[in-house]
Amino acid sequence: MEAPAETLADDVVVLRRWKPEQLETLAAVAGGSAEHLGAWMIWATDGYGHQEAAGFLEHTTKNWAEGNTYDFAIFAEDEVVGGTGMIVHPDRIEIGYWLSRHHTGRGLVTRAARLLADEAFRLGAPEVEIRHDKNNVASGAVPARLGFTMTGDEAAAPPLAPACAGVNRIWRLKRP
Repeated sequence: MEAPAETLADDVVVLRRWKPEQLETLAAVAGGSAEHLGAWMIWATDGYGHQEAAGFLEHTTKNWAEGNTYDFAIFAEDEVVGGTGMIVHPDRIEIGYWLSRHHTGRGLVTRAARLLADEAFRLGAPEVEIRHDKNNVASGAVPARLGFTMTGDEAAAPPLAPACAGVNRIWRLKRP
């Protein structure tokens, strides 16, 4: 499968491939929301700083080149407000996302997920999947708004973030 476009946009959000020169921005945005994010995301439970951001940027550059994952910064009004990405599986593409604590509740992740789902289908994926902890109701509202179907639950592998129930909800959308 070919790599996705490095920039995707609608009239409100822009997704741009994370680049190493965004180290300070990533550390500031994710670090400034580590308490908010850490409730749901194990990678933020102990804070998020330059070391974590550098590791992520190195990892995502390698994975992009190998075609495993494609990670993007979410921009709104020329400001990085979160991150999103696609994980490539043999039979589907999985989408993940996060937003800074100051930018939730505005539909930005829904727009980002729509852009990624459209790009996944353009690339030939037969199905797009979103997974979230069953306690994370806000995260589950995204696939519901986009017409995904909840297909079931599965046990989440430890370690788990503090607010997590340990059960992932699985949502899928078939290629139109």
